[in-house]
Amino acid sequence: MKNFFALFLVVLLFSCDTLRDIEELEGPCTIVLTDGSSVVSNGNIEISDRTQAITYRDENGKIWSLFKEEYQSYTCN
Repeated sequence: MKNFFALFLVVLLFSCDTLRDIEELEGPCTIVLTDGSSVVSNGNIEISDRTQAITYRDENGKIWSLFKEEYQSYTCN
C-alpha cells in the first residue's frame, strides 16, 4: 500500500508540472501560418511553453492544434 501511495504522489506531482506548462491568452486571436494565410480563433488560445503548440477553437467550436513549424506568429485582442 505504501508503494501505491508513493507512486500516486509522483504521478500527481508530474501532472501538476504539466498544467503550469500552458499559458492562456484572451482572444479572439489571429494566427499567421507559415504559408502566409491566417486563422482566427473563436475565443482564447492556449500555448504550451514547452512545445510552443497553440490550441484554439474555430467558429464551429472544433478544437485545433498548431505546432511551431506550422505558424509564424500570433496576436490577440
